[in-house]
Amino acid sequence: MINKYTYILLLTSVLLSSFTSGQNQNSTSDFELLTTKTQFEAGSHIVLKFTDSDAEKPLLYCSNSFGSTVVVPSMENNKLHYKIPASIASKKGMVNWKLLNNEASISGQLKIVSKQEVATMETYIGPPSIEAGGTDYTMLVVIPTDSLDNPLAENTLVNAKHQFLSNQKNEDIFTKNLIAFKNIYSQLESGRMLVSSESLNTNSKEFTINVTAAIPTDFTISAKRPHDYADGNQITTFTTSIIKDKLENVVSDGTFVNFFITNKKGNILRTSGTTISGVATARMIHPDYEEDWSVKAYVDGMAESNVLSLTYKQVIDDFEVRFSQNNRDVTVGPLQSFMNQMIPDGLQVKLTISKDNLQLETYSKTSYNGYVQFILKSDIFINDSYKISIKTAGLEKTFENTKLW
Repeated sequence: MINKYTYILLLTSVLLSSFTSGQNQNSTSDFELLTTKTQFEAGSHIVLKFTDSDAEKPLLYCSNSFGSTVVVPSMENNKLHYKIPASIASKKGMVNWKLLNNEASISGQLKIVSKQEVATMETYIGPPSIEAGGTDYTMLVVIPTDSLDNPLAENTLVNAKHQFLSNQKNEDIFTKNLIAFKNIYSQLESGRMLVSSESLNTNSKEFTINVTAAIPTDFTISAKRPHDYADGNQITTFTTSIIKDKLENVVSDGTFVNFFITNKKGNILRTSGTTISGVATARMIHPDYEEDWSVKAYVDGMAESNVLSLTYKQVIDDFEVRFSQNNRDVTVGPLQSFMNQMIPDGLQVKLTISKDNLQLETYSKTSYNGYVQFILKSDIFINDSYKISIKTAGLEKTFENTKLW
């Protein structure tokens, strides 16, 4: 009997303990949210209030797109107050919260909306240069934000403004997915476009878009030179016509133009220039012997010019060569130009010395006061007979079996 009564007492004790535990669970989980408002303006003082529980004061877990935190409650008027931190309350978006009570879970959401004021206008525009013609465009992107750097609500009005030449336009656009944007197309003419925007009486800064000429069309070239003699001294200047696109817009300053010069031997010389007010110029020194040039200019991959033909007359018909000092002192000159004046300094003269069809040395010098002098040193050329050739201005003179001693 004792064992039977003992068993009954133990069972009763267990049942009472379970009942008491159940009562404690209900009392600790008896939390109720008193705050009914779920939408707040960014920067507001947000406090979530719950009914008090004598058993515990759980933490409140808060999370938004910027991060997470836990809030320790304070007791006011027998209620639990959870103040949402400013780092969360100042950012637009959804805030998820959860009361960290082990017995029962209470959770919810808050919506933070931006202030209905514009503090700054984040504005982006590009590309900064577009082609005239009405097909190319630049994109204006505007993000109006409040004083807490939150983008404004959907469908906020933004006024896009742009001015070009004598035309000025204002167009209303609305924010979508936090931004407002507008494609601004070029006009037929080239020039500078000014762009700005406005929202809720706040204006952005001014932006400049360069509307440049489109792909250039073919053009013509001309040449200017002091004379048509091949003196190896004067300069021939090549000039393009005004280079324009198909809509008659002048190409941008700095457009690169290459001039290719082909001579009688098929060799190619190149010079170049960049445009100023649509015109490019380039220069080339005259040849130093009779020559025919064929000149053509290109804006690489886009446009080309006509072919220009130039003829340069032989300026020196003959020249003298004098040997002295045992034929080791060779003097070339006087070198006279088309009016019998001394050729300008810098004309190239070459002397080649050979022996038994074997070229030994070649010397090159430039004229000074119409003369060039070569010294054939004895420590280089021993006493013997040599073949000496002299070339200048496209002319050549050869002296066979010249004896050096």
